Amino acid sequence: MGYMRTIRSFKIGENMVYTLVWIAIFLIPILNTLMMSETDIDFNKVIISWGKVSPYLIIFIVNNNILAPRLLLRNRYIWYSVLLLAMLFVIFGAIEILDFRYWQSDADLRNRASFTDLEWYWNILLGIFMAGANSMIKLYYRALDTEQRMAILERENIETQMEYLKYQINPHFLMNTLNNIHAMIDFDSEMAKRSVIELSQMMRHVLYDSGEHQTTLDKEVSFLHNYIELMRIRYIDDVDIKLTTPDMVECRKIALPPLMLIVLVENAFKHGISYNRKSYIHIDITHHNGWLECKVENSRHHSHGAQNSGIGLSNLTKRLQLLYGNNYSLKIDKSNNAVYVAKLAINTKTEFR
Repeated sequence: MGYMRTIRSFKIGENMVYTLVWIAIFLIPILNTLMMSETDIDFNKVIISWGKVSPYLIIFIVNNNILAPRLLLRNRYIWYSVLLLAMLFVIFGAIEILDFRYWQSDADLRNRASFTDLEWYWNILLGIFMAGANSMIKLYYRALDTEQRMAILERENIETQMEYLKYQINPHFLMNTLNNIHAMIDFDSEMAKRSVIELSQMMRHVLYDSGEHQTTLDKEVSFLHNYIELMRIRYIDDVDIKLTTPDMVECRKIALPPLMLIVLVENAFKHGISYNRKSYIHIDITHHNGWLECKVENSRHHSHGAQNSGIGLSNLTKRLQLLYGNNYSLKIDKSNNAVYVAKLAINTKTEFR
């Protein structure tokens, strides 16, 4: 919430700068009349002066709301430059052709107006200067936004890693897993050995890989596999657990933040299993057209009450917002009383912060 308030304050500050500048520009004809010691303000002249400013206002609105956000801020500099110049040539070329300068046919009006008539090339240069000033302001506030994101993200990562350590490597989890492994030693030593290996791999991923800025999907998938296999020991055949993933060769090419998908899986095991009713957890991970999707579907039981998203999903949402901005979606479907579905989609073409 503090982060969102800060972002909103940046946006308000940026819009306030634009508002004050344009108010000053539109006040110039009135102030100019007063400075000339005229007793009455000729609003016809003021309106004419405002009409002469209107092409620059149109350029500002298009640049501020379309060109700069969709091209310049997304590093598409060539397209931004081409479309900006094209817009300037179209606007001022039309003015030149239609000869809108009849607004200043009166010599007295020409002297009193806020802006003088310029040749088309000077208008284009002035338009470039105005668009450049607008873009510099946007880049400045974007830099402030990025700096704020990084500071919050660094703090959030520390808190999130500590939270993961608490629920992934907590005494109860380790104790239950080790007790299950100990019980298997006498009747299934091979499974006990595999379980020890899976537990050590899982702990290694949490302790070491989670400290990196990014990991690859194949490591996350291996982590999920180890986690699920350890949970199978606890539930044996009472729970239908399925994990579907892309080819591991493809997974090695997909980068994502560490310990992102486990939150959905852990939430399903925590809330979707009943010891006296048929239960299931189905995990489906796909990658298509640059989008990584993780769908986790599990059974719901009224004895457990409504499945609560808990602090895990709350922290996940915060991390996604900080890392991906609007390039992700997290949907929770609880419309079916017997089924709980969590679906996370991430645009892997977007470099997360």
